[in-house]
Amino acid sequence: MSDSPQGRMRQEILTWEDVDKLIDILLPQLRAIGPFSAMVMITRGGVIPGGMLAEALEIEHLLTAAVDFPATDSATGLMAWPSFLQFPDASLVVNRKTLIVDDVWGSGRTSTAVRERLLSAAATPFTCVLHYNPYRSLFTKAKPDFFAATTDAYIIYPWELDRGLRGLTMGQPDMN
Repeated sequence: MSDSPQGRMRQEILTWEDVDKLIDILLPQLRAIGPFSAMVMITRGGVIPGGMLAEALEIEHLLTAAVDFPATDSATGLMAWPSFLQFPDASLVVNRKTLIVDDVWGSGRTSTAVRERLLSAAATPFTCVLHYNPYRSLFTKAKPDFFAATTDAYIIYPWELDRGLRGLTMGQPDMN
């Protein structure tokens, strides 16, 4: 993880053009393994890139998952099991090749939790993010199936610009 001389994490502010380029990097990777019959967008970060990918890949069966991890300051708390605030019924994903979309894989907990739950529902899940941060990932042998870029920075996407900049003035952000 890169820190600035002031001790803050390096930040990268993206434009819509940057996001379009990331989507363009992902599309050939996703098309290479064949069509997906469903998509689960992780709220909130995965909703916009998921919508963009769904449109480009012509995925019509769109679902959402909302995941909440308990707030913690301890390293053992990072391994806490999440609460699923919203999740598709198993009947909606069974036997479906399902693309899981989020904006970033930081610790990897959110994408991994959704993937495991979809596996238990007899789906065939694939994880996809715009940015993969291997330096923060809690999983040494797991990474997203598809990602457009590797980073060590805190990414601020154009749809969260105002919210992201306000959050940075109050301290370092939590990046699941």
